[in-house]
Amino acid sequence: MSRTTGTYAITTTLGEPVRAFVPRPLPPADPPLAPAGIIDLNRQAELALARLAGVSGLVPSVEWLLYSAIRQEALLTSQIEGTQATLADLFDEEAGFKVSNTDDVEEVTNYLRAFRWVQGQLRDPQGLPISVRLLCEAHRLLLDGVRGAGKQPGELRRSQNWVGGTRPGNAVFVPPPPQQVADLLADLERFIHAPDPDLPPLVRIALIHAQFETIHPFLDGNGRIGRLLIAALMEHWGLLREPLMVLSAYLKRHQAEYYRRLSAIRTEGDWEGWVSFFLEGAAAASAEAERSIIDVASLITTDRKRLLESPKAGAISVRLFELLPMMSRFTVEHVRKRLETTFPTASAAVNLLLDLGLVAELTGQKKNRIYSYQAYVELLSR
Repeated sequence: MSRTTGTYAITTTLGEPVRAFVPRPLPPADPPLAPAGIIDLNRQAELALARLAGVSGLVPSVEWLLYSAIRQEALLTSQIEGTQATLADLFDEEAGFKVSNTDDVEEVTNYLRAFRWVQGQLRDPQGLPISVRLLCEAHRLLLDGVRGAGKQPGELRRSQNWVGGTRPGNAVFVPPPPQQVADLLADLERFIHAPDPDLPPLVRIALIHAQFETIHPFLDGNGRIGRLLIAALMEHWGLLREPLMVLSAYLKRHQAEYYRRLSAIRTEGDWEGWVSFFLEGAAAASAEAERSIIDVASLITTDRKRLLESPKAGAISVRLFELLPMMSRFTVEHVRKRLETTFPTASAAVNLLLDLGLVAELTGQKKNRIYSYQAYVELLSR
């Protein structure tokens, strides 16, 4: 299908002229988006999302699922950009333990902060709607105090950027000139809030993510903010009430295809290929999250049963077990504080879980021992 999705503007950056791509406003036109194939893929993705929403009731607390899902998304969206942190690093950092790759972990925790802030705004009747202002504030939180902190956090870029290559002249892609960014984002915001749209929500989300990445409005962090926007739109349009789908796992696994499909929109006018890829990803990520919830529910049910069958199990040890999905790395002192009990009582509860094989001790030391709900961490890290 032949379609022109934008125009080129000649701009000079670092002393050399380059062709910067300026996308046309959404939705795709001349011709409009072809529904063949997309309708069925959209239906499959929506069904997968509905199943995911339904299966979350298997676990006693949806907070357990959110705790891990949001962290997995934060981790994987950062890994797409080259961050090396692991889920165990993230759990260790949150428990106050020393981690080797501090900078990488800080980038992930900044994404978590930005995500929580955006979610809070969307759920507050007085909060910001999905808008350029919302994304700028999320960007400020994302880059706060980490690599990229010198790249105008919270501000639209005022200079020409490029993607790939050693200089603008041999770049893989040159986004629009900086003076056009604000108007392009205003067009995108209008599309998001357009009344009576013809396209289903998931298809619109696919279009919006691609358009945002093409505009590339910030000097750094565009990929992570663009993927955060996907989760925000999922909630905004009621596709998934809680962010249980870890789409970045799919995008990371198919990273070359992810970038190729985005590029083909600009070079070949192929919106259909990108939308199909996105819908397949949403269906696959939903099914994966559904399986993960079933596995987590099974593990926790089995482990709780083992604890309750122990003649030594008491109220404190059961309460400690209930904390494990949101406190998978801990010390006896952590337990003492969280359960507001004495050190010997906390120690006895930890030792019972250790004896039953429900937790593992990681240090091999006599003092300052660190414990882990290891089966759970390994399950989430798969």
